[in-house]
Amino acid sequence: MAAGMGSRYGGIKQLEPVGPNGEIIMDYSIYDAIEAGFNKVVFIIRKDLEKDFKEVIGNRIEKLINVEYVFQELDDLPNGYKVQEGRTKPWGTGQAVLCCKNVVNEPFAVINADDYYGKESFRLIYNFLNSENDPYVYCMAGFVLGNTLSENGAVTRGICKTDDNGWLVDIVETGGIIRDGNVAKARDKNEKEITIDLDSVVSMNMWGFKPSLFNELKKGFEEFLAELKPDEVKKEYLLPEVVGKLVNSGKVKVKVLKTTDQWFGVTYKEDKDLVVSSIRNLIDKGVYPVKLFDRN
Repeated sequence: MAAGMGSRYGGIKQLEPVGPNGEIIMDYSIYDAIEAGFNKVVFIIRKDLEKDFKEVIGNRIEKLINVEYVFQELDDLPNGYKVQEGRTKPWGTGQAVLCCKNVVNEPFAVINADDYYGKESFRLIYNFLNSENDPYVYCMAGFVLGNTLSENGAVTRGICKTDDNGWLVDIVETGGIIRDGNVAKARDKNEKEITIDLDSVVSMNMWGFKPSLFNELKKGFEEFLAELKPDEVKKEYLLPEVVGKLVNSGKVKVKVLKTTDQWFGVTYKEDKDLVVSSIRNLIDKGVYPVKLFDRN
């Protein structure tokens, strides 16, 4: 998912170079996905980003793996609906994935373009999707909260509750999370301060889905639009909320695949230096070659 402009970041953060040869975070994610066994990439972008996007990454990646492009646009709405006056914000990650309905016919993973997830996460998702045949059984990579916080400001994370067998029970989008000593602090929906264990499992929008999701996304998007108030010009149709509703209704099951991989990403401009140094550290450890796709 690469259609969003980084409002807090102040630019097209998905296209910022972080590797020694101009690689962007997406390069490392695609490298890990190919290594895990995935054989197709679908870039969800905005039409006005297409030229820059292809120059920075798309044209290169097309030589390595099957590539498709889909475009997330404000006016891509079901019949009978139109964009509210004053709305400039995209419709969110739920609509982003729905844009793929005509090009994805197989089990698939979903990631954010500006997040680094780590090799283990891709392996876990790929192996699960290849071993579970039920069309309504999905999965997600569950990260340790303490491995996903920014030192440069508050973040939003989906705090996950699971049963004893690792199946998702509930997911609560929680904003304003910051590290505070040996715990994390945040505010609940009533603006009351809450304390969260740093070992809590969180969603970083890395999912493993089946094509059955598209019908559910379509129905859910129409319901979302029908309930939308005229002044809710920033409200988004969010993937974690969609999944949470499907789990709560019993329509789907989601296995939480816990990973100890260190997440990092560019939420704030100040995060870039940490990402660059983290990539360099992984190269020094031999996790990645200096020239990422040199072997190809």
